[in-house]
Amino acid sequence: MAAAFAEIPAALLEVLCLKAETASCGLTEPEFGQALEAAGAKANYGLPQGAAATAGQREAFFRGLHVADLALARACALGREPAWERFLNSYREALVRAAQGITGSASLGEELADSLYAELYGLREVEGERKSPLASFTGRGSLMGWLRVTLAQRFTDHHRRTHREAPLEDFDAPAAAPEMPAAAGTSQVSEAVARTLAEIDAEDRYLLAAYYLDRQTLLKIARVLNVHEATISRRLKRLLEGLRTRLLKNLAAAGLSRAAAIEALGTDVRDIEINLRGLLQSSQVEAFKKQEGANPEAGRAEINQAADTA
Repeated sequence: MAAAFAEIPAALLEVLCLKAETASCGLTEPEFGQALEAAGAKANYGLPQGAAATAGQREAFFRGLHVADLALARACALGREPAWERFLNSYREALVRAAQGITGSASLGEELADSLYAELYGLREVEGERKSPLASFTGRGSLMGWLRVTLAQRFTDHHRRTHREAPLEDFDAPAAAPEMPAAAGTSQVSEAVARTLAEIDAEDRYLLAAYYLDRQTLLKIARVLNVHEATISRRLKRLLEGLRTRLLKNLAAAGLSRAAAIEALGTDVRDIEINLRGLLQSSQVEAFKKQEGANPEAGRAEINQAADTA
């Protein structure tokens, strides 16, 4: 029988352990329960900071995690040999390929992958205790995506230490598709996101908050703003395209190469230290209504020129 944890009912923990195949990687149910609780506490169960999660919201958060990846990462961080065998079989070759894609060199890629592998294995000790970056993985994205972004950040850090006299752009390389970032570099991402959101109009911040934070439907937003639902849809698409361009520019201003900046765009914004709701709050809904109502045809013509996708 699975042990009961503060936020995880015993029956749910048992189901999650079976789904994650914790036993096959040498992880006990209490250990996995602790990993789940840590992930939930770090992300406040996917809710804005300060909001209290209900039992249903906590369960939905846990079920939405990449639990197999989380179990493997936590077992590896604890030094369990079965987990490391699985990690090698599942990720070693992919890690090297991703590193070669980031560096643009077979030899440099292998060197980068070997260096990260040693770091992940926990060769670094703090007060006599072995430390592995894998302990920071929360399972909110895939482990492979987390590894790709970690590689990109380590490459950026290495370049800055060893090639201070050369521009980083000289070492640009194709970026792999990331899903989850390592802890390193999130401060740069958070600062770039904050700067980017501060640059856009209050009306656009309102749209982002209403659609992505409050989960309102396009139809509901359109009714609030007294415009057509298609207008909201097209404006959001245009807004996302513009945000991506602005964010890339601000990441470059923070010192990242284009490859590293593109990797950073894979950051799950929920996992960085930033008050998104505060940045997106806007009380200027009436201004948006007036702007759209003044010349709706002109507004629609402008929106129709936007790209279909970000």
